[in-house]
Amino acid sequence: MRAFVFPGQGAQTIGMGRELADAYPVAREVFDQVDEALGEKLTDLIWDGDIETLTLTRNAQPALMATSMAAFRALEAEGFGIQDANYVAGHSLGEYSALCAAGALSLEDTARLLRLRGQAMQEAVPVGEGAMAAILGLDFATVDRIARETAGDEVVQAANDNDPAQVVISGHKQAVERAAAAMKEAGAKRALMLPVSAPFHSVLMQPAAAVMADALAAVDIQAPAVPLIANVRAEAVNDPGEIRRLLVEQVTGTVRWRESVANLSRAGVTEFWEIGAGKALSGMIRRIAKEAELRNIGVPADIVALRG
Repeated sequence: MRAFVFPGQGAQTIGMGRELADAYPVAREVFDQVDEALGEKLTDLIWDGDIETLTLTRNAQPALMATSMAAFRALEAEGFGIQDANYVAGHSLGEYSALCAAGALSLEDTARLLRLRGQAMQEAVPVGEGAMAAILGLDFATVDRIARETAGDEVVQAANDNDPAQVVISGHKQAVERAAAAMKEAGAKRALMLPVSAPFHSVLMQPAAAVMADALAAVDIQAPAVPLIANVRAEAVNDPGEIRRLLVEQVTGTVRWRESVANLSRAGVTEFWEIGAGKALSGMIRRIAKEAELRNIGVPADIVALRG
């Protein structure tokens, strides 16, 4: 069995997707459609801009989705498609890419939703008040416990349960720093403050969740062609109403990636195809499902290799 998985923020690079667009007209069409949906040339930024501007949340989210969907359309052009997957999943914003690939969301709606999501998440907390940190070498239960114990009157919570050795915490800057120090004392190998501008996947994102609730209520969502493993449940969902609710919950909820991959493995998935920019998910999956076969689909050569 096979799962198609789609990366989240942090995988962005200048030039991503350009080779796909040059080799496959359907891939170029994805970028053109995203530009049209947003009313701007996001493609110019992706291919020829500066990384600081691309990394802004409002830009990175639709840009990464566009790159994933360009790779997916190129796959389809070579005879591979959603019919070759048993499940889809995505890390944070990658969940939107997964739903688009599975036919639950249109490309245009996905682009507009992610632009709005990025803006709303950026605006939810004033710059400098929030922070995130990656905790290496402690399990989720320990990180979650220490976060609760050190929060005080502020917010700090386990935001991303990425793999057995990496959990990301998120919240008020001082609370995150306080929790990170306590986690190092508790045996964490490293506690790295992340270069992000907002405390994603924490309750501080509630204003953004309210924005997304309104936006998602106005968008048509179809049942996906294959089940989605939802971030906040780490379980398969098919119902459009449930998907809509979980996408709202995802803004403030924990990304349960470790459990999602483990549950896919238990369901019989032995192949994971990471579709889009970078290889971050493959690294996480390798630490969760050690026997799984991994493929990265990000440039034309990756697709040619499938024809083997």
